[in-house]
Amino acid sequence: MPNGPVVILTALNLEFQSVRQRLADLQVHRHERGTRFEVGTARGTSCRVALGLTNKGNHSAAVIAERAIQEFSPVAVLFVGVAGALWDATGLGDVVMASHVYAYHGGTSEDDGLKARPRVWEAPHGISQLASHVARLNDWADPTPGHEDGPQVRFGAIAAGEIVQNSRISAEAKWIRQHYNDALAIEMEAAGVAQAGHLSGAPVAIVRGISDRADGTKNSSEDRNWQPRAAANAAAFALRLAVELVGEQEETTMPQDDRTRSADRFDRRVSNIAHNSTVGIMAGSVTGSSVHMNAAPKASGPTDLIAELNGFRDQLRWHLAEGALDEDSYQEALTDLDSALQSAEGRTPESSKRTVMTLRRLRGLVAECPELVSALAPVVAAAGDLV
Repeated sequence: MPNGPVVILTALNLEFQSVRQRLADLQVHRHERGTRFEVGTARGTSCRVALGLTNKGNHSAAVIAERAIQEFSPVAVLFVGVAGALWDATGLGDVVMASHVYAYHGGTSEDDGLKARPRVWEAPHGISQLASHVARLNDWADPTPGHEDGPQVRFGAIAAGEIVQNSRISAEAKWIRQHYNDALAIEMEAAGVAQAGHLSGAPVAIVRGISDRADGTKNSSEDRNWQPRAAANAAAFALRLAVELVGEQEETTMPQDDRTRSADRFDRRVSNIAHNSTVGIMAGSVTGSSVHMNAAPKASGPTDLIAELNGFRDQLRWHLAEGALDEDSYQEALTDLDSALQSAEGRTPESSKRTVMTLRRLRGLVAECPELVSALAPVVAAAGDLV
């Protein structure tokens, strides 16, 4: 898993400010093409966050999301802001966490009407599970004077299109409810961010606070009152989720020796330096010993790394053939693998760093395949040893 910050993106300044006020020690980070990010920590924690503004629309959101992913190699990308509710069951101020995202403008125009041809991106299983955990804790929302019942977190589909939807009786509104009747909310950026995450291998979560009902009341006084509250609720939930994501990452990336010490308080162990693990021996006491398993300790070097990278190509091909890896992810993984091989052949500190960064991105790309992630772990470690 990448060890960068959590990237949080918003489309509106109001949403940006709702997240920003929850961050501390902010510093400006400028992308070489001019995109401005602010990097800080979630207040009261060590969770690093890179905050950026995409502006409205799926296309703009996709470009900035891709740029942020390449710049920071994030743990995850959270797209945070407000949206309209498609059904009355979702209350104003509630937070919707996307279980999947529809790009609802995909379709074909026929003589008998417009036929839906959507693209759909599911939320990563791990993030969905963690978000459900945060929702159950129910300790993320800011207290609101005069409102005893706090906002609810709802999990369901979000529809993302290219226009502002502000009607329940227009032809398009009826068409959306007919073809996407499980969608809880509607907005204009989630599909772009989801696509960028899919192609880059970065986990993506869409978190939206409900500010209106997409029923003609946008820009009304009620909408102006609810927008800041909805944005604040989405920001509060997203930051709480970010902290949990980073905490989980720290647990999974803790060195094996540290995890062994946490689980086993005994100071006397036997090190198996052939496979970098701990083994048990039937003995009363063993001190300062090493087990070589009939082999000399294996040294890692550029030749071994290149051989392992070439071997990983076969594993990618096998997972594609078995259907565990889709074609788009496979092609992107091959691109990253070729880039890592090219960097590894440079055999300089700078090329080694590039190799590590590329392999981390590759690891995020195949995150849905545990066997591939496990196979990459020692390769990333070997590349890191050369830096």
